[in-house]
Amino acid sequence: MSDQALQISEAQESDAFAWNAFVEAHEHGSTFHRWEWRDVYAGVYGHACPYLIARRGGAIVGVLPLVRVKSLVFGHYLVSLPYVSYGGPLSDAEGEAALTDAAANLAHGAKLVELRSRIAISTTLTPVNRKITVLLDLVPGDYDATFKRFDSKLRSQVRRGEKEGIVVKFGREHAAAYHQVFVEHMRDLGSPAHGLRFFERLADSLGDRAWIGVAYLGDTPVAAGFAIENGREVEISWASALRRYQKISPNMALYGAFIRRACERGFDVFNFGRCTEGSGTHKFKKQWGSQDEPLQWYFGAATGLLDIPTSESPGYRSAVRVWQALPLAIARVLGSHLIAGIP
Repeated sequence: MSDQALQISEAQESDAFAWNAFVEAHEHGSTFHRWEWRDVYAGVYGHACPYLIARRGGAIVGVLPLVRVKSLVFGHYLVSLPYVSYGGPLSDAEGEAALTDAAANLAHGAKLVELRSRIAISTTLTPVNRKITVLLDLVPGDYDATFKRFDSKLRSQVRRGEKEGIVVKFGREHAAAYHQVFVEHMRDLGSPAHGLRFFERLADSLGDRAWIGVAYLGDTPVAAGFAIENGREVEISWASALRRYQKISPNMALYGAFIRRACERGFDVFNFGRCTEGSGTHKFKKQWGSQDEPLQWYFGAATGLLDIPTSESPGYRSAVRVWQALPLAIARVLGSHLIAGIP
């Protein structure tokens, strides 16, 4: 521990380059901690983003990205980071504690302060291990070797889509097709969806770190995914498939193509993204031979609230049924407004 006093301040636009340099150099720094996300949160949804920096003697020794999500419908939350699985402070133990204390002091009436860390951190906030992420080890550069690890049933399901004529294409130019599938999939689940603008802004901000992949049957998009490079792994953060094409396994062809691309580009790990242990989504991810990793999330609640509302929350089941009955055009327009307030 240094004798120099630790100072916490709110980052400014002029700190963007130094912020990213610190994140890149930190052992647990992630793409999700990068400054570009701040521009997406603020630029698309207008969220206030009090990104905190810890300094000793003028040198950056810690960062904590925070986003203030406020909605008349759902309330007020301070989250690191909304819509994704990872955030939380990057620093040493003293810096983590100071940054999280500063976050709590910034609550200003928020129902909940939530830090979504991938690692255990030093904080007085309460740990809540309610989510996991699911990881698949790859053979870098060798998709065939990775594919052979899958059991025969899984390999057959991946090949089924290919035999049916499904072709997976990657690129920013497929954003609209990706969103078309995503909105319908989320409507069928009973949940509002991010608008196309969110994904286009994110893809443009992250550049090559963002992958948009769409599975086509002829000219029809039938499954789609949005993945993010994060160090030596690739995480598919959003994935969707149309229920009416379920018999030809478009989702399996989609995941197979993403895993192939990750192998060919030399990545070590394919991350299936977060889920709830024991859920149907979890079972889907486990069938690939992947391993669970508990996420280290922490919260502080002034009102006793322990969770952020989602379509899985008991109090929202009626709303889920209503949303499932909406025409797609209405779900598309309303969804992008509602989802902004659900971190």
